[in-house]
This record gives sequence, C-alpha cells and structure tokens, in this order.
Amino acid sequence: MSTACCYRIVAAIAVVCALSACDISVDGDGSTKVNGSVHVPAGKAADDARTVNGSIHVDDNAAVTSAATVNGSVRLGAHATASSAKTVNGAISLGDGAHVSGDAGSVNGDLTLNDGSEVSGALTNVNGKISLATAHVGGGIKTVSGNISVMGASHVEGGILVQKPGSVIFNSDDPVIVIGPGAVVQGELKFERKVKLYVSDKATIGTVTGATPVTFSGDNPPN
Repeated sequence: MSTACCYRIVAAIAVVCALSACDISVDGDGSTKVNGSVHVPAGKAADDARTVNGSIHVDDNAAVTSAATVNGSVRLGAHATASSAKTVNGAISLGDGAHVSGDAGSVNGDLTLNDGSEVSGALTNVNGKISLATAHVGGGIKTVSGNISVMGASHVEGGILVQKPGSVIFNSDDPVIVIGPGAVVQGELKFERKVKLYVSDKATIGTVTGATPVTFSGDNPPN
C-alpha cells in the first residue's frame, strides 16, 4: 500500500476515533458534530471544534483547543489560536497572526499561512500547495506531492522533507519548491523524489540533499 494511502487511512481513523469519544452534537449548537460545519465565534470559552463532514471556521481572535474534520476545510481567522488543526480532505488556512501551538496537517489539501501566522509544530500534507507569507513553522514542513512556497520573511525550523511517493502517485508532476528573498529555512532540505528547487540569492537555507538548487534574483523564480 502506498505512503499516501496509508497516511490518508490512518489520519481518517484517528479523527473518527477521536470524535467517537466525544459527546456528539447534531443540533447545530455545539462545537462537535457529525455532519455540518462548525463556527467558533470570538469570546466563546475554548473547546474542541470537531466534525466529520463539514468545515471549521474559527473567527478572528477566537480560540479552540483543537480543530479537526475529515471532509472539510479548517480556517483560523486573524489572531485566532488552536492547539492543532487537522483534516483529511480539505484545506487549512491561518489568517494574519493566527497561531497553532502544535501540528497542522491535511492529507489532501492546501496549507496556507498568512502574514505573522505560526505553526509551532510540524506542517504536513500529502497532496496540495503549501504557502507561507512571512510566517513561522517550528517543526518543519513535510509533503509527498505538494508544491512549497516560502516567501517574505518566513522562518522554517526543522527543514523541509519531500518524501518518495508510493506505488500510487496522485500528482505525477515534479513538486516545485520556492524559497523566496528574505526567507530562512533552518535544518536539512531533503528530497526523496525529483523536484524543482528555486532559492533566492537573498534567502538563507540549510544543507540540501537530493536536489540541485537553482539560484534566482528578484522577487520570483524564472518560469
């Protein structure tokens, strides 16, 4: 079984198992559901925000202890906080200044960190774009088939890992990795599959394994 399939199955089981231990609310008033989206307003006492089929939206300046879904996106508004943010099929986005104190990850979905946002743990997916704009990641970035863009004064600790895909490849294109001007990636940049790696002459990176960086000047890499 492929790495991607294993990741997807394990993640889905983990989320569903976590939900099964909760007191499930289906009346739309709770922050834990089976079907339907979850909306967390500012000023509400921090609690888990969980669903199976639906998105999670945490308002600006609101707080949750964790945000998890299986089929749906997770969005943290500006300066919102969570201990973790996870989905299986869906995107995760952090607004300006939002903070996840643990890990954030999706199996199939884009990961977007806007200005001043932070994931203190790992930022991971299998398929989907990973975009940082003057953001901070403390536990490294990991993907299988996702393009990665680290722009602005972004700071990534723990390096970058692009894993070798299993027998099933959802995206056969070579991932494109861009480290823009002013960005810092501490730790090893390790590539277990062929990638296109572009590094600004004004970026700072660690050791590169498995790829040859193409240095570029200006704001964007060559087409």
